[in-house]
Amino acid sequence: MGEYVAGQVIKLMLKKGIQVLNSNILILGFTFKENCPDVRNTKVIDIYNALQEYNLNITIYDSWANAQIANREYNIVLKNELPNQKYDAVILAVAHKDFTNIGVCSLMKENAVLYDVKGILASHLVDGRL
Repeated sequence: MGEYVAGQVIKLMLKKGIQVLNSNILILGFTFKENCPDVRNTKVIDIYNALQEYNLNITIYDSWANAQIANREYNIVLKNELPNQKYDAVILAVAHKDFTNIGVCSLMKENAVLYDVKGILASHLVDGRL
């Protein structure tokens, strides 16, 4: 799944004319399932690892996950505070209830890609979904 999602996001970026190399990507969610702090057996790491192959600047935000455990177990930097930055692509990877109210579009650059892995956003808002 991780390779597939990463590939779809990259294809959508290219279709929109977004420079992929060194682009800024935000992954929303890292936990194993929604509204739960457990990062064991998370499949989001597969998306992250697949995207790493493209030399992207990847930010992972998850207010539910313990950043220290994520760093120790997966060697990643996870943010528990929502970044104040605009991204070339946003991947909604975990269906945390608070993600429906954060205004995802405010995190995106103009013409950015929004990919909804869990299908919780309205279809007219997203560029792709699993």
